[in-house]
Amino acid sequence: MAVVIDTLRNDSRGKGAGDEVVRPRHPEKAHRPDQPILRKPDWIRVKAPGSPLYAQTRAIVKEHKLVTVCEEAGCPNIGECWEKKHATFMIMGDTCTRACAFCNVRTGMPNALDASEPEHVADAVAKLGLSHVVITSVDRDDLKDGGAKHFALTIEAIRGVSPATTIEILTPDFLRKEGALEIVVAARPDVFNHNLETVPSNYLRVRPGARYFHSIRLLQRVKELDPTIFTKSGIMVGLGERREEVLQLMDDLRSADVDFLTIGQYLQPTRKHHPVIGFITPDEFKSYETVAMTKGFLLVSATPLTRSSHHAGEDFAKLKAARLSKTQRVAAV
Repeated sequence: MAVVIDTLRNDSRGKGAGDEVVRPRHPEKAHRPDQPILRKPDWIRVKAPGSPLYAQTRAIVKEHKLVTVCEEAGCPNIGECWEKKHATFMIMGDTCTRACAFCNVRTGMPNALDASEPEHVADAVAKLGLSHVVITSVDRDDLKDGGAKHFALTIEAIRGVSPATTIEILTPDFLRKEGALEIVVAARPDVFNHNLETVPSNYLRVRPGARYFHSIRLLQRVKELDPTIFTKSGIMVGLGERREEVLQLMDDLRSADVDFLTIGQYLQPTRKHHPVIGFITPDEFKSYETVAMTKGFLLVSATPLTRSSHHAGEDFAKLKAARLSKTQRVAAV
């Protein structure tokens, strides 16, 4: 199980070089009352990472001074993924300008962009021999384009050294960043993922910096700009949502022609984060998957440990096969 550390030592933005500094990872949550952490059911148990292949992946990530969402978000699947040399790279630093109640990525004022980062990511992709890579980022509301150009440069750099590697991006919402989405889509990622995270009734408590229907429109706009790009979105359950709200969310995503839906169990990172309201059973996840497929998604992944980039490479192959099958059925009519 990933270990969550809620303080940062020797932070370069603290007192000064060499001084010992301990500050909250989430300063905006530091004074909130502690929330209870529910005991996890048996179906959410994972083994601790530590295999030789896991260590090799970790060494490559550290060598290139890269940030991964696997580590920053405390993903429970890190052992399995890194053992397969799969890692989700998080560009534009490790500090987010927003403060979502569920997220363990640290918050604050980010540093300036690293102009060499796209090349470092591309080198790591080549060294790991990835056939499919997922690139995500923190929210960068401080940047005029929200980091759109940096996404495009990273895609370009990967294509330059690993032209056969397919690229999936998991982006922020680019809220109030006119023209940003167009920059990213023009770089032609193979999969464009933007997570809704939860149902709209939870947004003020769980995702206060975002706007639900803006996110729906963002995904719809991707398909309008380039219908060949697969679109994807994910949510967490266990945050107090009602089943009928999840089903309506599915309809909203289908109205935007989203291809792939992921649904996973929310796991509370620390006592300062939003509490888990309930653990959804495997049977309930299976029911969500069945309903979602009847609504027309090309692919649905709904399990307690589903995460946006978990099995992304295998899922991309399934997406292509599902689109081809659908095209052939339509042509046969």
